[in-house]
Amino acid sequence: MAMRKDARPPFAGLNGRSPEELFAGLPTPCYILDEAALRRNGEILAGVSRRTGCRILLAQKAFSNYNLYPVLAPWLAGTEASGLYEARLGAEEMPGKEVHVFCGAYREEEFEELLRYAGHIVFNSPRQLEKFGPAAKQAGKSVGIRINPEHSTQSGHGIYDPCAPGSRLGVTRVQWERTMTPELISLLDGLHFHTLCEQDADALESTLHAVELKFGDVLPRMKWLNFGGGHHITRPGYEVDRLERCIRKAQETWGVTVYLEPGEACALNAGYLACRVLDVLQNGEFRLAILDTSAACHMPDVLEMPYRPPLYGAGNPGEKKRTFRLGGPTCLAGDVIGDYSFDGSLREGELLLFGDMAIYTTCKNNTFNGMPLPGIFVLQEGGKLKCLRKFGYTDFKSRLGGLSGLEG
Repeated sequence: MAMRKDARPPFAGLNGRSPEELFAGLPTPCYILDEAALRRNGEILAGVSRRTGCRILLAQKAFSNYNLYPVLAPWLAGTEASGLYEARLGAEEMPGKEVHVFCGAYREEEFEELLRYAGHIVFNSPRQLEKFGPAAKQAGKSVGIRINPEHSTQSGHGIYDPCAPGSRLGVTRVQWERTMTPELISLLDGLHFHTLCEQDADALESTLHAVELKFGDVLPRMKWLNFGGGHHITRPGYEVDRLERCIRKAQETWGVTVYLEPGEACALNAGYLACRVLDVLQNGEFRLAILDTSAACHMPDVLEMPYRPPLYGAGNPGEKKRTFRLGGPTCLAGDVIGDYSFDGSLREGELLLFGDMAIYTTCKNNTFNGMPLPGIFVLQEGGKLKCLRKFGYTDFKSRLGGLSGLEG
C-alpha cells in the first residue's frame, strides 16, 4: 500500500538552518511562503492526475496568494472558486486553465459577470439550478449540482461537516426525489460532493460508497463527478493507492471524468509564520508568553478547528524542560495558540517559527483590535527572500471607511 512518504514535513524548507539564521532580519509577525514546498506538492498532485486521468484544481479558499500561482499552475488543471471574486482571480492569475465555482447561493446581480470567468458552475439547490441553470447552459457552461450523501466521516470538526443533520450544503436523496424534475436533471453535466476536511483516503472510500448507494442510478447520465476537497494527499502517510483506486472505480463504474479540488494539499507545509516573544510571565503553575502574533487575527483556524500548529524546536506539553502557554496580545482571553515545551526558558525578543502557515492564514486573517496584518514574504527555491506585501495603518483604516484622497 503506497503511502505519501516523499512529502515535505513542516520545516523541510529550512534545509537544516535555524529560523534565526534565515529570518532574523524580517519584520515580525510575517508569513513566509515556501516556493519549493509548493512545487513539490504540485508534483505529487500531478502524479495522481497522470496515473489516473483525473483533474485536480486549486481550491482558492485555502490558498489564494496569486503571486505563487505560476509555481502551481504547471501541475494543476485550474482553480476552484467560492464566488465571483475568486472565480475572477483564478481566471486572471491562472490564464488558460479551468475555473470551477460552487456557491451556497448566487447573487442575481453578479451572475452574468460570473459567467465570464467560470467554465463549470455548481449549484447548491434545485431552486438555484432552476433560477440560474438555463442561463449558464445557454452561455455554454458545464452545469452541476452539489449532493449530500449524508455520510459523516469527521470527528471533532463539526463546524466543517457538510453532512451533519440540518446541513445547508448539498441536495439529499429525499430532496432530489421531491424537487428534481426531468427538466432540471436535463440541465446537469455533473455532480459534486464535498464532505472531507484534512482527511485520508479511507474517509473518501466510505463516502464514495455512500454516494453510490444514494446517487448511483443518476451518475451514469453525468459527464463528471467532483470529489470536492479535504483530501490530505501531500501529507506524509497519505494512502495514494487507495485514492487512485477510488478515482478509477468512479471512472469505470459511471464513465465520468473525476475532479478533485484540494486547497490544503496544494499548500500543505508550504509556509511559516515568524513572530517574536513580547513578554514572559507566570500565573500560578502556568508559564505564559505573549507573542507579537495572534491566533484570532493571524491564524484563525487555531481557534475555529481547533488546531495546534507545529512550532520549530518545540515539543508537546511536558515533553521538554519548560512548558509555556503561548498567546497573542489582543484583549480576547481565548487568544491562545497552545501549550508548547522548550529546552529552556523563553526570552523577550526570541524568534519563534510556526509551520504549516500557508493555508487558511493570509486568506482568513483580520485586524481585530487594530492588530497589524503580517507582511508576506517568499522563500525562493534558490534560498533568497522576496517581499510580496507589507501592511500598515492605512490597510487597517481603509477597510472601515473612506480615506482622504482615496474616495472615488
